[in-house]
Amino acid sequence: MKILVRGTNWIGDAVMTVPALTELRRAFPDAHITLHTRAAAAQVFEDADFVDEILIIGPENSKLGSILSQSRIVRRHRFGLGILLTNSVEAAAVQRLGSVPIRFGYATQSRSPLLTHAVPVPQWKDERHEVFYYLDLIESVKTWYGMITGPASGEPMPALKVSGPRRERAAALLRDHGINSGRPIVALGVGSTNSRAKRWPAERYAMLADRLAADLEADIVLVGSEGDKPVSEEVVGLATAQIVDLCGLTSVSEAAALLADVDLLISNDMGLAHLAPAIGTPTIVIFGPTNEVTTRPFSDNAEIIRKPVECSPCMLRDCPIDHRCMTHVSVEDVLARASHKLRSQ
Repeated sequence: MKILVRGTNWIGDAVMTVPALTELRRAFPDAHITLHTRAAAAQVFEDADFVDEILIIGPENSKLGSILSQSRIVRRHRFGLGILLTNSVEAAAVQRLGSVPIRFGYATQSRSPLLTHAVPVPQWKDERHEVFYYLDLIESVKTWYGMITGPASGEPMPALKVSGPRRERAAALLRDHGINSGRPIVALGVGSTNSRAKRWPAERYAMLADRLAADLEADIVLVGSEGDKPVSEEVVGLATAQIVDLCGLTSVSEAAALLADVDLLISNDMGLAHLAPAIGTPTIVIFGPTNEVTTRPFSDNAEIIRKPVECSPCMLRDCPIDHRCMTHVSVEDVLARASHKLRSQ
């Protein structure tokens, strides 16, 4: 069987689909599983053993042009089963026009006519973690194929591998930037390209970096995308500690390898906050406007810091008032958690 899975678009969401993809592989051990996703999200799965192939969705000048070009590629592969982890109409149209005969997806955005199996959205959608939303769709596929065995035992924690050569290149990158001292390495994810409301203030990160360097004798590295560069430069300018700013200098794949080589990540609610614990890195995430019940990093390696306020979670990209959900989190709050994490390793 050839299975086509339309993956999610964002890095954090991609990590949250890992248990579903792992369960799909367990259910269909001999199938050829192809993941269809965007370039950045595809790099999350570079060393994954539960997919056989990745099809990259390239940029197009228009939404219609993208649908048509993708569907032509899909049609050439002659897939027998399609699974849509995204909720969009466009993703369903690609598989329908790509002649995938069996198409499973949630009945969202009025796209049910494009699916052969439109699965109702679970009533608990906003009350359980997104990991279970993706897993539930795989359970629907298994049920239709007559697989009466339940899901794998234990909590469905996302787990990703980073190969030895990737880790060696990451270590070389750190050495090239002067980090080879044997001291603890703490990475800070100070940005969040899709939401300013998710950002803990830059001046707090600068103060935290100074305290981590002075109190815990840690080396500090900033990680993130090119879009995070303005805030990372602000943090470097405000801090007195020596900081290595790697924002915008690594791909997603390289950032994952880099995070596998550090002792701790402290970050806002961003893609790397999901990626780091999935590869085994202890992670602290500062939560404010988003809902930790559904979108926190789903891992024993991660913990969140949040201060309850009456307006959170609001899910807004910009705070219309005083950003109290984030400013109520103090440097001392984060430093205490960081100190505990580093001491316990």
